[in-house]
Amino acid sequence: MIDGTRLVILGRQGAGKGTQCVRLSRHYVIPHISTGDMLRSAVKEGTEFGLKAKAIMDGGDLVSDDIMGGVVRERLDRDDTRGRGYILDGFPRTVGQAEILHEITVDDPLNLVIDLVVPTEVVLERLAARRVCTDCGANYSIDAPPKYGWVCDNCGGEVVQRADDTPEAIQKRLDLYERETAPLIAWYEERKLLAEVDGLGAADEVTNRMVAAIDARR
Repeated sequence: MIDGTRLVILGRQGAGKGTQCVRLSRHYVIPHISTGDMLRSAVKEGTEFGLKAKAIMDGGDLVSDDIMGGVVRERLDRDDTRGRGYILDGFPRTVGQAEILHEITVDDPLNLVIDLVVPTEVVLERLAARRVCTDCGANYSIDAPPKYGWVCDNCGGEVVQRADDTPEAIQKRLDLYERETAPLIAWYEERKLLAEVDGLGAADEVTNRMVAAIDARR
């Protein structure tokens, strides 16, 4: 157990980042905080930045870095992150967001940023095989489908292929990730916070690699 473990996990869609964040959250008993969860919670609770984000999203626009930073600050101010730490998933995505996060965490800085590395061809295969519950968002695949037809094991919703999981759309998202994240990775490398972890292999193997990288920062 490591008290006060503050992590950022980077990785492309299809790298298994979400699954590994959940596993690390259980291992270290710290909250897994994803961008989507933060936004939905802030909007639902009507926080200051949640209301600002809702107004922007309702207008069909993208939430600005400043407002997203405010949502993150609100979330990290909660009691469950102050003692043991947290795992941030989906923020930051750009150097600008990293600078905002640095300001937010200046008194309790990050311990480590992990870049979960998976080859592009593997990511393309995984995303093309992915299936998603239309109700709760649970992920499945052709190789690991729900137990009963294409009905979600969690909520009974319909499990389908996302409309944007075509090869062309996937490649476009990967290209955008590379453009945005390459400078971010360099930014964290310069600050000696980055650790690259091989994301290939069984889930347990990948988790063990990530735990080893984290524990090396004790």
